[in-house]
Amino acid sequence: MATEGLVPITRAYLARYYDKYPLPPLPDDATSLADRLRALSAGLAAVAPIMPDEELLEKEASGMPAHKIDENLWKNREQMEEILFLLNKSRRPVALQQRSMAEDSETFSVLDDVETKLKDMLKKLEQFQIKNADNVFNTVMTYMPQDFRGTLIRQQRERSERNKQAEVDALVNSGGSIHDRYALLWKQQMERRVQLAQLGAATGVYKTLVRYLVGVPQVLLDFIRQINDDNGPMEEQRERYGPALYTLTKLVLAIRLYLHVLLARYEQRKIEKDEIAVLQQAVVIYTEEFEKFTNFIGEVFVNAPFFISAEDAGAESRNSDESKEIIIPAGKTHEVILSVEAVNSYIAWDFSLQQGALNMVLDIGFHVEYISPSGEKTLILPYRRYEADQGNFCTVSAGSYKLVWDNSYSSFFKKSLRYKVDAVPPVVEPAETALEP
Repeated sequence: MATEGLVPITRAYLARYYDKYPLPPLPDDATSLADRLRALSAGLAAVAPIMPDEELLEKEASGMPAHKIDENLWKNREQMEEILFLLNKSRRPVALQQRSMAEDSETFSVLDDVETKLKDMLKKLEQFQIKNADNVFNTVMTYMPQDFRGTLIRQQRERSERNKQAEVDALVNSGGSIHDRYALLWKQQMERRVQLAQLGAATGVYKTLVRYLVGVPQVLLDFIRQINDDNGPMEEQRERYGPALYTLTKLVLAIRLYLHVLLARYEQRKIEKDEIAVLQQAVVIYTEEFEKFTNFIGEVFVNAPFFISAEDAGAESRNSDESKEIIIPAGKTHEVILSVEAVNSYIAWDFSLQQGALNMVLDIGFHVEYISPSGEKTLILPYRRYEADQGNFCTVSAGSYKLVWDNSYSSFFKKSLRYKVDAVPPVVEPAETALEP
């Protein structure tokens, strides 16, 4: 996909785009119900001494949610799982485990309804996150050259995702809690951001893959480096749509807090009908509004611009072309030698001839040969004439590779050659990225 003349989206441009997508306000009940549930929890806590985990949960429910939208989405997913864990019939108070045994059939029915609604919403949120992650990655890959570079990036991502899943599985198998698992999942999400930033800044595992290689547009590298900066384009999204999501995060935390305190003290204090009605109403509003929010934000994501013209951004497009130009006289050749230290490296090239006088169509010979440490030469790419070519191959031996542009057959015409070449070491899985807290 062409990126000439494009630059990454700016915050100002994104603000104009978001003007087209105003988020409908949440009902006032979303806030008042959260307050009511926290008040009911405080009343129930007086029945029996509050436990340390309840104290931590109350502190979180009363505090400010995280600033980042995706972190809040993960937090909501975690809270849904924690609530479903509480509502598992085997963990409920004995009096609420079976409908036939339930002294309070209405409470039993409400808890079952809460469980059903949250299971459904949890599944939808998981699907939303998977789809959104794939959309972001596929957008990046759309602008990546459709050759071995894109393949290597995809392979690295697949390896990385397999390793991340194995890490989660190991934690679960060792008895890790839901909270431990989501702490790990968020850490992994931040590692994905670091990997994208590495690609954009051409550091880490991606350094030699993208820094000098032909065809990787600078607009893409700039975009994935800056997109999640604290004051970058996504900050506009956080300011506009974050407050509604923060309210929903506080509501689900209040729901979990109330259920935790209620079920722990059910034998000592039966629930009042108006209290269970508050819980039921809170869950209905939470699941309905959360689904509306994810549907809305999903539509905004799908239609959002990632790249715009330099004119729209009020800036000049950045020219990062590192191609070299050389005049090859008639009867002469031009050679470039690339050193390769490891097998499975890639030799890559991109070249074209600049148009000659009188608009004549010109070509030039090109071939590649391998030079062993002992000086023996082996032809890798046979001689052929080209007006332009882009290609690569995977090396099977370390040593030197000579790329030769041959104008020796021409008696009269010099050739103006524009080219870029590189030797790319094998891409390997990066070591664990150390993240600052």
